[in-house]
Amino acid sequence: MPAISSREWDRRDVLRAAGGIAALGALTACGSNTGRGGGGSGRSLKQMYHAYGEPGTQQAAQKFAKAYQDADVSVQWIPGEYEKKLFTALLSSDGPDVFEFHPQIHMAHERQIVPLDDILEGVKDDFHEADIASHTIDGKVYGVRMIDDPQFLYYRKSLLEKAGIEPPDTLDGLIEAAEKLTTDKVKGLYLGQTLQPIQNPLIWSTGAELLTPDNEIAYHTDEVVEALRKLRRLYAGKALLKGAPTEHWDPASFNQGLCAMQWCGMWAMPQILEAHGDDVGIMPWPSSGDPNGRPAVYNGGWSAFVSAKAKDVDAAKAFVKWLWIDQKEFQREWCLDYGFHIPPRRSVAAGAEELTSGLAAEGVELFNTAGIFDNPSWTQSMITTLTDVMANAVRDDADPERELDKADKKIRRDLDKIFG
Repeated sequence: MPAISSREWDRRDVLRAAGGIAALGALTACGSNTGRGGGGSGRSLKQMYHAYGEPGTQQAAQKFAKAYQDADVSVQWIPGEYEKKLFTALLSSDGPDVFEFHPQIHMAHERQIVPLDDILEGVKDDFHEADIASHTIDGKVYGVRMIDDPQFLYYRKSLLEKAGIEPPDTLDGLIEAAEKLTTDKVKGLYLGQTLQPIQNPLIWSTGAELLTPDNEIAYHTDEVVEALRKLRRLYAGKALLKGAPTEHWDPASFNQGLCAMQWCGMWAMPQILEAHGDDVGIMPWPSSGDPNGRPAVYNGGWSAFVSAKAKDVDAAKAFVKWLWIDQKEFQREWCLDYGFHIPPRRSVAAGAEELTSGLAAEGVELFNTAGIFDNPSWTQSMITTLTDVMANAVRDDADPERELDKADKKIRRDLDKIFG
């Protein structure tokens, strides 16, 4: 994958699709009909996935679809720009019946998705409580969590030991470590091509939140401004890997020795362990060092949703129930056989022996102790607005206070639209 261009830092094309401005059209070029069910019932369903990076995932999705006997299920496997293609498809009359995404309140308010409380009846307590809470909007649950994906910093133990440093527990310490670890051949740190992956952890590490419990702006604090200034100094120096061959979700840069530390997800752990064995450690995004600072782990993941425009909403809900509630063996396979993900179901997680020792167990511990989940009130538009702040303040050296002021105006408009 080529290095991201400056044009790609501005993701307003995603917002246009999300807001209904993008041109409508079927996703015939995006990998439809890659898996068929064998039910022969006359019902047909379209299921949309983003293109997972772990080998074998597409084939597994096709296998799951084929195993379903109550409808013919086609799998749409979407490489690149998943959000844009999804939002465009949801505006179409020929969009997916079932799709994966993250919980966002505007999708419920705009009636793009339907509540799933009925298919979750009797099993809510088997899900991690945060996976239910983060999908609950106006008292109704709108998605079924498929996988939980903590993200953290991977580091090479031997390289830190050689440099005479311990895993850093503050942002200043991380910057200093990245500088000491940088050589002619190895950069100290890789955070992704756009820095978007660490924008939430950077805010959380100061003790701030994205929004208050009353859905007011909470990210604009003096501590966040200072953290952005520190990140700018890191970006302007020589310790940060730029122009990497792949994005942060791919461990290739870390595995090939291009960087000593990389922000990545638990999904990549098997590949990283295969490349480096026990010479790998993990740590959360470090505290800002402020009095209220804290280590932060983004607990991401993917969830199944049913489109309100599905040709047969009940049939789509029945498929989601079959796959992501009834079929525990498929759920275990999806979480553990291709990469490492934490099963959202307690009953499935209880049998996940792969996650009970070594680095995987450390990842689960960070998930439980430092993990922060999605806030459904923080929408795609807000994500992109904050990405613009990162691009302008960190990459382009704009004043972070002024950039946050501009972001405040946009996000207040978004909040007013949602909450009145």
